[in-house]
Amino acid sequence: MLADPSALAAGRRHSVGRRWDGTVLAVGYTAAAECRVERWEDVVAVAAGNVHTATNTGRSHTVGLRSDGTVLATGWNGDGQCDVAGWRGVTAVAAGWRRTLGLLANGRVLAVGRSSEGQCDVQSWREMVVLSCGDWHSVGVRSDGSALAAGNNRRRQCAVEGWRHLEDC
Repeated sequence: MLADPSALAAGRRHSVGRRWDGTVLAVGYTAAAECRVERWEDVVAVAAGNVHTATNTGRSHTVGLRSDGTVLATGWNGDGQCDVAGWRGVTAVAAGWRRTLGLLANGRVLAVGRSSEGQCDVQSWREMVVLSCGDWHSVGVRSDGSALAAGNNRRRQCAVEGWRHLEDC
């Protein structure tokens, strides 16, 4: 039996796992309550915010997608990355450094958190099927297999405009 990849997530300093019954476990650095998931139920996917390597960071967050399409978040919320309580109809979540993305059933994307590098500028994204977050950028795959990216591109990490034939695994 193969495990669902949405059942496990790793941040820089914490790990999160979803059990078969929808409850969630978390271990690791707890300075910002990123491991406070003991009351989470009916969760179908988890994501762990990563922590940028600069010495002034170290607090993270954890995100859970419930079977009814609502989203839970706990941990550090300095940029509003845990402000997901009003999200509905979400089918997938991704967490990055200081931000959270949610994929809606209609292929549009929700974003909260730090956007000073443009990593939350995903309002125009349509027909998305997969999302992922880096430190300062966000990437996604559209239903036609093409890729999109938003955010800091100093190392060309957003240069995905020519990518085609990517699959939703």
